[in-house]
Amino acid sequence: MEGILKNAGEIALHAVHARGLEGEAFLMYDRELNIDVCGGQVETLQEAEQMGLGLRVFNGDRMGFACSSDLSEKAIEEMVENAVHISEFTAPDKFNRFPEGDQAYPVINTFDEGISAVTIADKIDIAREAEIAARAFDPRIKLVERAGYEDSEYSTLVMNSRGLYAFGKGSYCGLQISLVAGEHDDSQNGFSFTMQRAIASLNPKSVGEEAAMKAVRSLGGRTIPSARIQCIMDPYVVTRFMGLLSSSIEADAVQKGKSMLADKMGRQVASRQITLLDDATNKDGIASFPFDGEGVASSRNMIIENGDLIGFLYDTNSGLKAGLKSTGNGIRGSFRSLPGVGTTNLMLKPGLHSQESLIGAIGQGFYITEVMGMHTANPITGDFSVGAAGIMIEQGQLTFPVRGITVAGNLLRLLQDIEAVGNDLRFYGGKAAASIRLESINIGGH
Repeated sequence: MEGILKNAGEIALHAVHARGLEGEAFLMYDRELNIDVCGGQVETLQEAEQMGLGLRVFNGDRMGFACSSDLSEKAIEEMVENAVHISEFTAPDKFNRFPEGDQAYPVINTFDEGISAVTIADKIDIAREAEIAARAFDPRIKLVERAGYEDSEYSTLVMNSRGLYAFGKGSYCGLQISLVAGEHDDSQNGFSFTMQRAIASLNPKSVGEEAAMKAVRSLGGRTIPSARIQCIMDPYVVTRFMGLLSSSIEADAVQKGKSMLADKMGRQVASRQITLLDDATNKDGIASFPFDGEGVASSRNMIIENGDLIGFLYDTNSGLKAGLKSTGNGIRGSFRSLPGVGTTNLMLKPGLHSQESLIGAIGQGFYITEVMGMHTANPITGDFSVGAAGIMIEQGQLTFPVRGITVAGNLLRLLQDIEAVGNDLRFYGGKAAASIRLESINIGGH
């Protein structure tokens, strides 16, 4: 596959150089498989492949971009013409520059040969195992809406006029399940998902049982009076709030004044218990890769250390604007998109406390297991008011389920109110977090 992609990239760059311009070829091949099972029967089975080239050209300070899934020489020539033509109409930017070719790439194992070695029939059975485990967990599991398996294998090549050449292969696989538990007139949803680099790391029994447990423990939930009380946030909920924070640590948002952290570099912005980093070299991270979408070497970037804001994330353009180097965070969704600043494996450093000990230290509080409506939160100010569900804590013990409430506040205040961080670190896609204990949070109930 590398040879096919390289040949297309060389054709494109040769055509760009013939016009006296600089160019960058971003090439990708991707194969994806998606399987949905319900009642033991396959409802959906889709396998798709795509391959293509995204081309950036710099015509002085102006950029042109074009892409194509046709890698024939004629189509590439037409794409180059289109990119050059587009560059005549774009606004000039003196920070338009490609990264240099002298990159030292980290060695990361991002590809699992075992994924393609497992047959589709066996992958269907993996999804079935998750469904069987969920149904067996408790007789109150009434419906499994979906048990799904997915995987992807991809190859990426970045080449540019400054001598950069970066090729890598990656893969991942995952399981997800959604279901309904019922008792009397009450029905509650449960879900679970996991993403892994290696197919041998998938545990369908655990995924199925977790979804069932979440649904069953929510049965009989009721609201509680409005209050400001201590709370524990489940790791999954913490990653949802990390998603709200993520745009504020990206340099382009900072430079445009659209970040709640824009004027806070070097200041304490969180509890001393908090260390936040973005690590594209982490061996367990789904988003790990030797280089980013511009071919810049991946790295481990500290953002908040012991509560102090010490860094932002940069691609080449935003780095030059700040007088800094790219942090390897020029992210692309596909060959059809331009690179932009983004996170890779955004991680909250775990603490020393078990979740049980965090809960055990609370006389009366609330364990938040789910939040709804995070898209309504303001990513610039950090203000939020979202629906929530969870379990009441009384005398250090989880007691009755709670639903029909809201939690509200400001993300920067929430970060300051974190008293302790758990040791139960867990990845949810490209974000990883452990449980946290908050000094207090506003709950809106009856």
